[in-house]
Amino acid sequence: MADVDGATGFAVDLTNCDREPIHVLGTIQPFGFLIALTADWLVSRVSANSAAFIGHEPEALLGQPISAVFSADAIHMLRNRITLLRGPDSVERIFSLALMDGGPAFDIAVHFSGQLVVIEGEPASHDEMEASSIVRSMVSRLAQVEGMAPFLRDGARQVRALTGFDRVMVYRFAEGGDGEVVAEALRSGVDSFYGLHYPASDIPVQARALYLRNIFRVIADVKAVPVPVVPALDPTGAALDMSLCLTRAVSPIHIEYLGNMGVGASLSISIIVEGKLWGLFACHHYAPRLPTFAQRSAAELFGQIFSMMLESRERAETATYEGKARQVADRLMAAVAQDHDLLSNARWLGDIIFDTIPADGVGIYIDGQMTFSGLTPDPAAFSAIVTMLNRVAASQIYTTDNLSAVLPGAADYADRAAGLLAIPLSRRPRDYVVLFRAEQLRSVRWAGQQDKHIEYGPNGPRLTPRKSFESWSQLVKGVALPFAPAELRVAEALRTALLEVVLRLSDSADQERQRANEKQELLIAELNHRVRNILSLIRGLLSQTRDSAATVEEFIGTLESRVHALARAHDQITADRWSPARLYDLIEVEAGAYLGERRDRVQLSGPNVLLTPGCFTVMALVIHEMLTNAAKYGALSDSGTVTIDWRVDEDGSLLLDWTESGGPAVVAPTRRGFGSTVIERSIPYDLEGHAEINYRLAGIQAHFCIPSRHIVSVLPEAVSRDRAKPATAVTPGLLRGRNVLLVEDNMIIAMDGEDALRDLGADVSTVASVGRAQEAIMVQSIDLAVLDFNLGHETSLPVADLLTQKGIPFLFATGYGDGLELPERFAHIVLVKKPYSGTTLAQALGPMIAPSD
Repeated sequence: MADVDGATGFAVDLTNCDREPIHVLGTIQPFGFLIALTADWLVSRVSANSAAFIGHEPEALLGQPISAVFSADAIHMLRNRITLLRGPDSVERIFSLALMDGGPAFDIAVHFSGQLVVIEGEPASHDEMEASSIVRSMVSRLAQVEGMAPFLRDGARQVRALTGFDRVMVYRFAEGGDGEVVAEALRSGVDSFYGLHYPASDIPVQARALYLRNIFRVIADVKAVPVPVVPALDPTGAALDMSLCLTRAVSPIHIEYLGNMGVGASLSISIIVEGKLWGLFACHHYAPRLPTFAQRSAAELFGQIFSMMLESRERAETATYEGKARQVADRLMAAVAQDHDLLSNARWLGDIIFDTIPADGVGIYIDGQMTFSGLTPDPAAFSAIVTMLNRVAASQIYTTDNLSAVLPGAADYADRAAGLLAIPLSRRPRDYVVLFRAEQLRSVRWAGQQDKHIEYGPNGPRLTPRKSFESWSQLVKGVALPFAPAELRVAEALRTALLEVVLRLSDSADQERQRANEKQELLIAELNHRVRNILSLIRGLLSQTRDSAATVEEFIGTLESRVHALARAHDQITADRWSPARLYDLIEVEAGAYLGERRDRVQLSGPNVLLTPGCFTVMALVIHEMLTNAAKYGALSDSGTVTIDWRVDEDGSLLLDWTESGGPAVVAPTRRGFGSTVIERSIPYDLEGHAEINYRLAGIQAHFCIPSRHIVSVLPEAVSRDRAKPATAVTPGLLRGRNVLLVEDNMIIAMDGEDALRDLGADVSTVASVGRAQEAIMVQSIDLAVLDFNLGHETSLPVADLLTQKGIPFLFATGYGDGLELPERFAHIVLVKKPYSGTTLAQALGPMIAPSD
């Protein structure tokens, strides 16, 4: 939405907004100040509010060296940061910098505007948040999300959790510049804009250009009075280019636009994919709001990483799709090369192409002959289409989703062919394969009327922003679903392939077949290599087991158990695409395979360690052989127990102790079988570690050391020695139909809690403060509540009192463990320790739920 020049005779139309010079408004928002310096560090421009921040009026600063105002240390810091600026759109930030000796600290942003150095400052927030750590956690969570729609929705949730805005939308631009809200996260009680469309004029051309240069934009208070930058023009008559300014003020028309929506503050983060503006995180707040400098920096960093992750996902989807399309093109090319008559078989060609480019019909025009399949125009209409293509398509593919707009009379058959994709078959404009898509009648929900009206104001006639943002629908007729860019690339590949066939480029066909044979030979060679490795491993197991077995039955049983151990280990490390796996899971699975419900005779104690896949496989065989010996000859053959303790030493190596007790007297073996060899040599040989086994009379004791490079990580939770039997599975729909209030001030824990409660079927409302929680309880119907006891600078006790007053059951969650002392009135309330899981929540909330009717 853009303001316009009120000069006499200036035409008022939708393009006015596109010509407003919003990058040289000459004003800033009052939450900060601005100083522009020349190359020799003289003050060239300064905001009119400079005295309020640094105690110097603009008149006293202009033309003066900045060294007369700022301290030497501050200037040194600024100069160092300026040397880090790379590229024309680079901005550097400095946190908590004292600009003057003994003066207050400021959060600073510095960048180049032409030849000027622009310094912007605001009072330091002293926010201690670690942006990189927060963003790392957010990105890690986002990486686990499967599917594009959940990915966009989770991105909106995380931006809202980080910034605290009432509404966060993921807004995607279409080819024509209009956009749609494709994901949303919002505060309870705020109307949803999900699925609404907005016309291109709502975000004019020059605004979209700025979003590419300056990816982060905040409007802290829509009603704030902007502060001028003086002087407005330099001696040459040029205004200050404020494209990269963090404090840049706002177009009056955009202020009016936001005011019409009732918005008090806004924030946007550009989503840039392959160098183009894909969309925005558009954030609205219904009161003034300015996130801290650190929060804004973290949000900007998250936006950049989100853009890269989105680009990677889109590329992966496109690569998969285009890979399938290349296979289709190869199949089509090979078939037509063998039988040219197939090219005029519309049904066959349609069946081949529709696998990759969905369409409702196909028409083929070769040497004046026409063939059809599916929904198509009649021959006379198709002939007119070919004539039109000869004028506009030349030898390139051509597409339109509104055929009636380029060919009069096409509206008569829009129900069969409203859009098309033409693939030329020759260099001369003569022969075509044309894919048709039928009219797609659909209702588009717009955020208010698109049309703007002209009104007269203090600056003359101009277009006003839309005053109604209520959804209204428009029925779209005569338009087909457009062919996507990836489909057009596939069509171009098909054009090239078909053109080669038509021109009888047999040498190219031979080369393609040769490349296909080479790929096949490479695949066969790789397959042979892997099969040989597997056969070698099986052959080794066979020979080693045969040497140590006394009977055929023992040979078969031992071999089968060893193969099963390898299979179980392989299943565990390939269940998550050959990712690291837990030592605890390995031992549990092996113990369960041997002992079933009696696996509590194997007692475990140690940290939650993740092993590399290679190490996991080796340890699977070692643990298997140890359990086998214990079950045959040791403690598990009688009424004894096996205790397995492990720890990580200062070097990061894993130390594992195996102790058997309560079994029969132990006698050292007189010969070394394959099992003993695996135990004693696998870890030293394959992992370069250490293995030691002692045959003591009271029971076998073993010690193993696995080097640190095989240890991926040590997770926070530990494994208990006296673990109980596995908990009974929780019914996924335990909380179905119930509204649960989650009060949690930590963003990551809040999102995990939301997911856990939703998995149990609950409808979840999440808030981060006492005030928001009390508001939610008063305006919503709440059935249960989960309260984080400590909410930063306050506790959730007032929320607990209100819930008690209304008779709503709740529990406390805390990270303080047993050290938390609840007030006497809440001594009976269930206390869940963090980190908690969905199972933990279900077990705690289950008894609070009234029996169903």
